[in-house]
Amino acid sequence: MSAQTSGPLSGLRVLDLTRVLAGPTCTQMLGDLGAEVIKIEKPESGDDTRGFAPPVWPKSGESAYFVGVNRNKKSVTLDIAKPEGQAIIHRLLESCDMLVENFKVGALAKYGLGYEQLKARYPRLIYCSITGFGQTGPYAPRPGYDALIQAMGGIMSLTGEPGGSPQKSGVPVADLFAGLYGCIGILAALNHRHATGQGQQIDIGMLDTHVAWLANQGSNYLSTGENPVRLGNQHPNIAPYQEFPSKDGYLILAVGNDPTFERFCRNFGQEHLLADERFATNPKRVENRQLVTDTLTPLMKSKTTAEWVEALEALKIACGPINTLKDVFADPHVQARGCVIEMEHASGETVKVTANPVRLSATPPTYRSAPPVLGQHNDEVLGGLLGMSPSEVTELKGKGIL
Repeated sequence: MSAQTSGPLSGLRVLDLTRVLAGPTCTQMLGDLGAEVIKIEKPESGDDTRGFAPPVWPKSGESAYFVGVNRNKKSVTLDIAKPEGQAIIHRLLESCDMLVENFKVGALAKYGLGYEQLKARYPRLIYCSITGFGQTGPYAPRPGYDALIQAMGGIMSLTGEPGGSPQKSGVPVADLFAGLYGCIGILAALNHRHATGQGQQIDIGMLDTHVAWLANQGSNYLSTGENPVRLGNQHPNIAPYQEFPSKDGYLILAVGNDPTFERFCRNFGQEHLLADERFATNPKRVENRQLVTDTLTPLMKSKTTAEWVEALEALKIACGPINTLKDVFADPHVQARGCVIEMEHASGETVKVTANPVRLSATPPTYRSAPPVLGQHNDEVLGGLLGMSPSEVTELKGKGIL
């Protein structure tokens, strides 16, 4: 764990009113890049994900879910539904550059903490709102959940075997993309504020971000008006680009262009396919994808996955095993890249978390503090930053504000 405290966002302070995944993903990225993140949590229970268990880390009892997206944050318990809690939020905002929240549309306005209520008092404040459906539109009042967004956003209609049932992704990609797009918006707003001195609101709707990352499949539909069909592990625009069974398992074969397909055929006894117009070009192979699959499957079953990887890599043909997570974290490249870091938790336990993948040559991400226990930084933030006396803090605790 690096002791370095600088970073590209060093000197900036974030008031974090987020919980679960989309919002915490955004604020963890800001924290990794050097910002000070003050995470406001509900007294006694905290972020919902503290209870998303099992699994838990054995010594601390902290949920693995919470630990995964809450490093580099200071936990302060605060009941913002009470006037005293709202007053403390305002005191914190006097020295904060950003506020990030993922409450339902209009929920914070009930406490006087909506953007329209704050912007005149804090004109430099960058206020990022992450919701299921954005601040406007007919669905704006609805709650947003990852599986719901994956369903409504179309990705489930594209995922799964042909003729099978729709499937969601194995990880909550709708939440994660919303958090990352939120971070991008904040960084853009920071540059605008640097030029003008003015903050602004960033309106992130999970459904919006989901539609944005439909990528080639969205473009395919927009150009043809035809719904793409589920293809399992096959690519809609390239063939062969899919999983194949090997002698002892499965692997991915990704033949990205015609010269690569020719190289594949000439080196593995399939030269005759090059004279067949159904295999001659990528558009023809896509048109005849089932024939391509049926033709190559017996060949791919003739070697083990490891044998194929060695042979194909020597020819610079993209391929790879289909790893379990055990395989992923044992992979020598993943280990060489430092994709997992260890952090000392307040409980004394060493916890492992995935590293930030943004590699900056001059100001890399830092790992300054492990995910906090609930209310770990009450005294530091309220006493240190706001100058409250111990008796004031004790009184707030007695009233249930902290």
